[in-house]
Amino acid sequence: MTNVMTLGEVATYINGRAFKPSEWEEAGLPIIRIQNLTESNKKYNYSSRTFDEKFRIQNDDLLFAWSASLGAFIWKGGDAWLNQHIFKVEPKPFIQKRYLYYFLLYVIADLYAKTHGSGMVHITKGPFMSTPIQVPSRPEQKRIVEKIDELFSDLDAAESELRVAKEKLNIYKQQIIDSAFIGNNFDYRKLSDVIVANPRNGFSPKGVTYETPYKNLTLSATTSGRFKENCFKYIDQEIATDSHLWVKHDDILIQRANTLDYVGTATVYPGIDNKYVYPDIMMKFHTKDDYLPWFICYQLQSSPIRRYYQDHATGTAGNMPKINQRTVNNTPICICNKRLQQAIISSIEKKISACENLYNLINCALEKSKALRNSILKQAFEGGLV
Repeated sequence: MTNVMTLGEVATYINGRAFKPSEWEEAGLPIIRIQNLTESNKKYNYSSRTFDEKFRIQNDDLLFAWSASLGAFIWKGGDAWLNQHIFKVEPKPFIQKRYLYYFLLYVIADLYAKTHGSGMVHITKGPFMSTPIQVPSRPEQKRIVEKIDELFSDLDAAESELRVAKEKLNIYKQQIIDSAFIGNNFDYRKLSDVIVANPRNGFSPKGVTYETPYKNLTLSATTSGRFKENCFKYIDQEIATDSHLWVKHDDILIQRANTLDYVGTATVYPGIDNKYVYPDIMMKFHTKDDYLPWFICYQLQSSPIRRYYQDHATGTAGNMPKINQRTVNNTPICICNKRLQQAIISSIEKKISACENLYNLINCALEKSKALRNSILKQAFEGGLV
């Protein structure tokens, strides 16, 4: 017999604690934020203090992120503290934890349709709690879970191999860039010697929810090392046409503030002039005529210079590491004639293009696997799996 209930009836949901940056430490129990659930390489904040035990998480606890990126997770990271915007889900005795976990994964798409806000979307408690769920007998729940586990196990193995392949490609791409600047008889200068004017910070007023003529870039536009269109927020503040805040074709944008892994990330803007205003957390500069933008930018993306920026970044606990104008100006740059610059750029891009083709094939395979998971869950909770 199957009962139709609601999510609010089948479990207790405990929202995480609103940890303040001043409470972050370098040691103690990790603080689980949404980014730690969605991206395995994201750095944790910690706290050695004592808080209400309801915020303590242990292995095999069921978690549900209800803001920014909705998702269900079985925690496997040991004792930890739970940050806000994530529910600790405590199922009632009549429902299996993994059955509820798989059901939450199944209804993610429907829950997204009920979210509010732009940018950092969230689902309010009312619509979430009222979501209907079919609750069969525990033996039937067990049978459904075992079948899903079996099918997902094969997908897990395949996806693991694909992710390993992606990581190897990332390493190889970095080696391509690094090796391009080794073994040639270069002269060296400071970056300030090869750019038209000193790097300058941008401008980051508050964004608005309506369309304006002024598009303010976000970090996502440059984090990959290639410029991404449409990563911006609208701002309602007039920017003069001759302002330095407008990004010009072939400008180099560098992230002056981000996590330690990304601070100093640079790319070349390939678009038309005056389409975007760049933000305060970036700097912008333009190379002199003797230096091709991508020749300089690939050097900024090389491992030695990435380490240089990490070593010279400053910041306090709870704040993003930052690099300043002086650090960027003093970046060591190798120089050569334009013909050799172009040859180096062409060699790098030919090899990286081959990597990107493989990368895209892997991403397509991962998307197909994701679709197959969704199909399995759909069948499981609509009576067609077993």
